[in-house]
Amino acid sequence: MEDIMTITPLGSGQEVGRSCHLLTFRSTTILLDCGIHPGYDGMAGLPFFDRVDPEQVDVLLITHFHLDHAASLPYFTERTGFKGRIFMTHPTKAVIRLLLGDYLKLMMMKKGSGGADKDDNQDVLYTEADLQSCVDKIELIDYHQTIDLNLPSGLKFHALNAGHVLGAAMFFIEVGGRSVLYTGDYSMEEDRHLMAAELPKYHASPDLLIVESTYGVQVHASRAEREARFTGTIERIVTGGGRCLIPVFALGRAQELLLILDEYWQEHPHLQSIPIYYASKMASRALRVYQTYANMMNARIRAQMDLGNPFHFSHIRNLKSIDVNNFDDRGPSVVFASPGMLQSGVSRQLFDRWAGDPKNGVMLAGYAVEHTLAKEIMSQPKEVVTLEGRRQPLNCLVDYVSFSAHVDFVQNRDFITSVNPRNIILVHGAKEEMGRLKGALMLHYNKLPENKRPTIAMPPNEVDVKLIFTRRRSAKVMGKLAEAPVEDEDAMVDESRGKVVEPREGDPVRGILVTQQNSSKIVAPEDLSTYTPLRVGSVSSRLHVPFVGKIETLRLFLNEMFRGVDESTADFTGDGDDGVVTFIMHGGQVQVIAGKTKGVATVEWDCSPVGDVIADSVVALIMHAQSSAASIRLTGRPCSHRRKKLREGDDQPSMEEHLRALHQALSDQFLSVEATYEARKGTFEVKLDAKGGVNDEGGEESNNEVVCTATVEFEDDLDATAKITVECEDEKLAGNVRECLQNVAAASAPISIVDNNIHFI
Repeated sequence: MEDIMTITPLGSGQEVGRSCHLLTFRSTTILLDCGIHPGYDGMAGLPFFDRVDPEQVDVLLITHFHLDHAASLPYFTERTGFKGRIFMTHPTKAVIRLLLGDYLKLMMMKKGSGGADKDDNQDVLYTEADLQSCVDKIELIDYHQTIDLNLPSGLKFHALNAGHVLGAAMFFIEVGGRSVLYTGDYSMEEDRHLMAAELPKYHASPDLLIVESTYGVQVHASRAEREARFTGTIERIVTGGGRCLIPVFALGRAQELLLILDEYWQEHPHLQSIPIYYASKMASRALRVYQTYANMMNARIRAQMDLGNPFHFSHIRNLKSIDVNNFDDRGPSVVFASPGMLQSGVSRQLFDRWAGDPKNGVMLAGYAVEHTLAKEIMSQPKEVVTLEGRRQPLNCLVDYVSFSAHVDFVQNRDFITSVNPRNIILVHGAKEEMGRLKGALMLHYNKLPENKRPTIAMPPNEVDVKLIFTRRRSAKVMGKLAEAPVEDEDAMVDESRGKVVEPREGDPVRGILVTQQNSSKIVAPEDLSTYTPLRVGSVSSRLHVPFVGKIETLRLFLNEMFRGVDESTADFTGDGDDGVVTFIMHGGQVQVIAGKTKGVATVEWDCSPVGDVIADSVVALIMHAQSSAASIRLTGRPCSHRRKKLREGDDQPSMEEHLRALHQALSDQFLSVEATYEARKGTFEVKLDAKGGVNDEGGEESNNEVVCTATVEFEDDLDATAKITVECEDEKLAGNVRECLQNVAAASAPISIVDNNIHFI
């Protein structure tokens, strides 16, 4: 049986921005990220939500708080029919409320300055009430915490540190017996406050890796080189009397750059008279968030937290509000202002004001998305268009130093190689860069055999990637069953524990198979409560069956049907006449109690496939034991009166007639019977041929004739009492002859047998 996994980029397919990916598999729908495109306004910046039915989405996972990964979340949760669950880390939720609140105000400002389009609400994607309602629905997840949604597909996932920004997470997803790793944006380089991304440990290679390709095949310069270029360019601008604008997003890379510049100012006293401003309405709140979650940062920050607040800067001033028109910028200064793409807000206003002065400079320190002003000025055009629509010359210095916390080609290739996925989908990258990365990866994997090379896809938006998987049939052996038998001398022995711990291939395994949400495991009954939510229990049944027969009859029938029937007798007596007798079968799992209650036999058993079958047959035997002809004969009582003896002169069968009847019965049973009659005595000689065989010396034995002589002698002419004697070499033949005569005597009443002897010659 085959299953099809479908992955559809609703955004960031061969582009950077509006990350949103739809994954469907085994009737489960997952949405990965929910961002907007910074280069477009309003509805145009949303992912292509028309390709998804929001009501069918089971879970939405947000990797981090950047707008291109999270800004359309309130729109999707409040303006569509979405009813699923939302998960993100603690810092992401704390920051996302601040960032989206600020983004909402920017949308309202654009609407207010939109001229003829003031009444057009398309640019405002959601309201403050929508934002608050969305935040209230968010559920939190810690790094390495596994969330199991208890869906039929067995969907569960856990978060891993992605290193991109505070709280950024990768998601390792297990669904329908397959695994998917979605990186989001990630960084493999530890900086001044964040740890590097972690590799997924304790997991087999994922079936699918969805990985960013922002920088394609570009390779970053060393961190020391980039920091030197960043601080050196700023120093050159401000010492020349200019003003340096650093467009940043309020949270993320801004905190890293603030740490770098504050440290540089501290080490260079001649710069300390030049002010550095952090112009953000969220500045103080943002830094409080960073201080709160310092335990999720690297060891350097955690050590500084013991001495003080590392985000309390000595040479940087926070500006909660800034009126650009009245801002005193007559002297040199450095201003961090948002947003980072120069699309609007304070950073755009300051750029429009300073762009014409060649003493000034703009330092771009993060990735610039297509269709934004930040991307446009990187090519050094002669003119730019201001926010008001005027054209003005671009005379200021524009420099770009990447502190974007994205992996370069070498880091991305090494990560992909370490994860060793079976399928790769590239997302979050410009088409050209993504194509170069795909080619480099294919060249890298050409060294491997064809059957070990992963498939690599780079789908554009709204194009499905379908992966076909064969449904797996496997089970994990866990607990005691995962240990080799102690008597296996060749297995590996743990010296510290003194017992065998590693089984060998081919060892038999017997346990309970538990399948839950496409995951199967085999455990011993005593381990069931440890590795599964199940518990070992038993069900006992009791059935009262009407029984008016004799206990000896029941004993006979049970022993004829079952082997090894044990029997016990209670010391006390119940309502029955014969006491209480318990018959025990199948190792004590089935019991029949007779005599405790008059007219009733009780059947008790432990419910199991075997126990149920035995109990059913016992009930049938009980019913049969009191209704069959054999039981009637066994339990029937002879009549109590005695037969009168025949007197002389009465009509009576002769002794010879009795003896001839016995002869006839023997002749019917045995082929060769000779009879001799003498008054009240009859002698019957039964002859049988014995087949040849092998004697003790190994030679063949000749055929022998076995002779059995039976004698029947009546006591007198009137009395029907007879004495039977059987003489024979063969014990079995003697028994058969004796039984035949007994049965004839019983059926030929009033013959009565007073002695019944067998003599072996």
